[in-house]
Amino acid sequence: MTQKQRTASESKQFSDPRLVTAYDSINALGDDRDFWLHEVDKLSPSTIVDFGCGTGLLTCELAKRGYQTIGIDPAVAMLDVARQKPYADRVEWIEGDYEKLSGLQADLLLMTSHVAQFLLADKEWTGMLGMAHDTLRNDGYLMFDSRRSLVESFKNWPTERSRRRVSDPSLGEIEYWCNVIEARNGLATYELHYLFKESGEVVVSTDKILFRSYSEIEEGLTTAGFRVQTVYGDWDCSLYNEMSPEMIFVAQKKEPSII
Repeated sequence: MTQKQRTASESKQFSDPRLVTAYDSINALGDDRDFWLHEVDKLSPSTIVDFGCGTGLLTCELAKRGYQTIGIDPAVAMLDVARQKPYADRVEWIEGDYEKLSGLQADLLLMTSHVAQFLLADKEWTGMLGMAHDTLRNDGYLMFDSRRSLVESFKNWPTERSRRRVSDPSLGEIEYWCNVIEARNGLATYELHYLFKESGEVVVSTDKILFRSYSEIEEGLTTAGFRVQTVYGDWDCSLYNEMSPEMIFVAQKKEPSII
């Protein structure tokens, strides 16, 4: 496991028992769920790899719909939660980073919930794309999302003055907010604060994500042997433009990888 993936999997939001327990309450699937299911059903793949599957919300939904599904994630605690979900017994769960793709074959590889932005180093990004190309059968698809704008994205995140609240069945009411520590050259370092109202305890998780440009992503895909078919700009299936909040790439394996 690379240093970056160790960092991601050991981030408190992915490893602290309280935050992992509350993860689905805080990060419930929304419009993105319907989008991904619609796109998957259009392709009707035999085998799907959900890379960075986390607690398996989407993974288990895909398994429920009858798809042969493999979920990969570096965070042990997240996979422990995933394995307890309905239909989890229909999923092959694998702990690890993108190197665990070696030897697998699939028709579709997904990276949802902005997993691609946690691949910080160029070596990791190109390595992931290369492994995805090797994993996919001929004409297979890679689909993933990435936020378009660093500045615009954080405008929509809760601050200490505009905290968000959720109620978790196990932990009660939780308030959470974000504090951006540094944002430079597309790399954002931020803190996520979680206040557990019943105990008064605050847990802080520090994380980093990278905002690659459209052209950087497109170039990486082309170099890895993919042809970009469609880029959506939001979960309503509208096409990407320079004001879109999201960049949702649908790329097909075509050319030999030169990575």
